Amino acid sequence: MMKTSQKEHLNVDLVIIGAGSGGVAAAIAAGRLGITVLLVEKQHGLGGNASLGGVNVWEMGVGGTGIPFEIYKRLKTKADGVGIYRFNIHRKWQLKRGEQPLHPGAELTIDPSLRYIDTLLRHGSETGIDNEAFVRANWHGVPFDPHAYQEVLGELLAEPGCISVRLGTTFKRVIDDGNGRLRAVELDDGTLVHARYFIDATDNAYLCAAAGAQLCVGQESRDVYGEPDAPLQPTQRLNGVSLIYRIGDAGNGKLPVSAAELDAVPGQCWWAADFPLASIVQYPNGDLNVNMLPTMEGVEFAGFERYETAYAECRRRVLAHFRYLTETYPPYRNYVIKWIAPRLGVREGRRIVATYQLTQHDLLKGLTGQDHPDSIAIADHPMDTHGSTTGRAGCVELDQPYGVPFRSLIPKGFRNLLIASRAAGFSSLAASSCRLTRTMMQLGQAAGTAAGLASEQDSDFSELDPAKLRESLKQQHVQLTYPMDDHLKNYLTHE
Repeated sequence: MMKTSQKEHLNVDLVIIGAGSGGVAAAIAAGRLGITVLLVEKQHGLGGNASLGGVNVWEMGVGGTGIPFEIYKRLKTKADGVGIYRFNIHRKWQLKRGEQPLHPGAELTIDPSLRYIDTLLRHGSETGIDNEAFVRANWHGVPFDPHAYQEVLGELLAEPGCISVRLGTTFKRVIDDGNGRLRAVELDDGTLVHARYFIDATDNAYLCAAAGAQLCVGQESRDVYGEPDAPLQPTQRLNGVSLIYRIGDAGNGKLPVSAAELDAVPGQCWWAADFPLASIVQYPNGDLNVNMLPTMEGVEFAGFERYETAYAECRRRVLAHFRYLTETYPPYRNYVIKWIAPRLGVREGRRIVATYQLTQHDLLKGLTGQDHPDSIAIADHPMDTHGSTTGRAGCVELDQPYGVPFRSLIPKGFRNLLIASRAAGFSSLAASSCRLTRTMMQLGQAAGTAAGLASEQDSDFSELDPAKLRESLKQQHVQLTYPMDDHLKNYLTHE
């Protein structure tokens, strides 16, 4: 008689799909509350865009406390693990002063005198990058080595003792009761995982989509939410896509690009009128992280049938851009490409329709004008788009931070499912602001904490007491008010 293979069955308290910023933070927070967690990731590494996508920099902004600060402290124990940057050069400032040679964008260099607390501010510049004095004094971000970053994430996930991680794995189907409650997911290796709670931490709301949640993509028309800067008609325009690469002295390592491959690429920009400006950030070891803003328009990326084809085209653009850097800016003349991110940095995709949709109105009202009792994260990044086809290219700075309600993490009509990624309940305009790594970690920390609290009282997510959730987050050193209270400020000064 032929033996039939038996599917593996698992029972856990929480399943998290996606081990990017939101998923990792959710797993750590939930594990620390003592519930069993299975974290599933289709890539063969942790961290998502912040490691595999080359976004090895946390931009400045309020709210990046809690788990991000713990990661920063752990990175400081690794050789060349992390630093804090200061704006050194910007092309706009050079143009005002008539300086030559013109930088191909901006260079941000590590300043050892800066502390983590110095990175927790963005708003207040009014004119953005044009306000050179404000930017030099206040805009400081956190560049880190991606390999050290993944090592730290692995350590933090292992420490609670109740978190299992499956890399190179995804799910095939969702099992639900037809009444807004998920029961199980079947993984692509045949494992059937039953759980009480589920978190979608994927960049494109894959779990929510499989469960039948309502989704949206592109720009909503103005009449949907009454946002003053939304287009009159809906569009399929998307924020731009970047392929980030690393340059530095040649050293002794094997380089990812041969001289022949580099010479075979045209030395001019064939996809736009000119090369885009680039943000060039110093790594802790002295290398430079190069981010074209953007490498490819969002709509163009969406038009590719195969991801691999889009990546290959972006790689050719990276090589052309590197030639441009070395040929037009003498300080980079002897640099080589040392690494190209294995994944594209995609800024925008599908989003869910949530119990509450965060919109431009929330961003403009700020904390002083919002009345959400369930804000679980704060942010002050501008409405920030990259690419000429978005219809609103550039940054629109905010006057104050805003809060993100917990309800924006609950897909409409669902009871035991949350989302903790850039695909959460945001309008397109709000998503252009609320998409940075540390903000996604805040959403993840809130979602994981909510799962722990819901498990404790055997309730649906919508039944949680928001005051209790917020209090738990505050105990985890998550900033929910602005200005920062003295207790949290004292905590952050002890690096």
